[in-house]
Amino acid sequence: MPAKDILTDGYGRVREEVHAAVTGLGPDALNTPPVPGTSSIARLVWHLTRIRDDHVADAFGRDQVRLAQGFEKRFALGLPRHDTGYGHTPEQAAGARGDSGGLLTGSYDAVHEQTLDVRRALAAKDLARVVDERWHPPVSLGVRLGSGLSDDLQHAGQAAYVRGLLRRTES
Repeated sequence: MPAKDILTDGYGRVREEVHAAVTGLGPDALNTPPVPGTSSIARLVWHLTRIRDDHVADAFGRDQVRLAQGFEKRFALGLPRHDTGYGHTPEQAAGARGDSGGLLTGSYDAVHEQTLDVRRALAAKDLARVVDERWHPPVSLGVRLGSGLSDDLQHAGQAAYVRGLLRRTES
């Protein structure tokens, strides 16, 4: 199986988990962290979407979906234009809110579509291209996409876990 098909499968699994974590929840459940100072479902999904958007756009010379499709304005978080949530303090994390599941999944789906679009043109040799020289060793496209997939799956799993915790406390 070609690497790009493995990536497509993996990112498709992230999409399924994002939708499962968010679907049917209202603003209170989306924005309630399991413990004060931790991330809510909305913050986790927003963050994983932002990181993917940032990394894919940068690696392929594309505009970020957040900016190109107006999600920056729809979320209205008051963050700098290219903020991804990386390194946020607990207070900043609490400010990353999503007032509807549709906005969160819509934003995610738009980034997912851009990810699939750039993946279609990938050749195996492209995965060796260096996309970030700030690290030692420099980061290749293959490493960036693979580590991004890992992070996405972790955050989607965290969102599912938070959903389970919230349901348990409702009982």
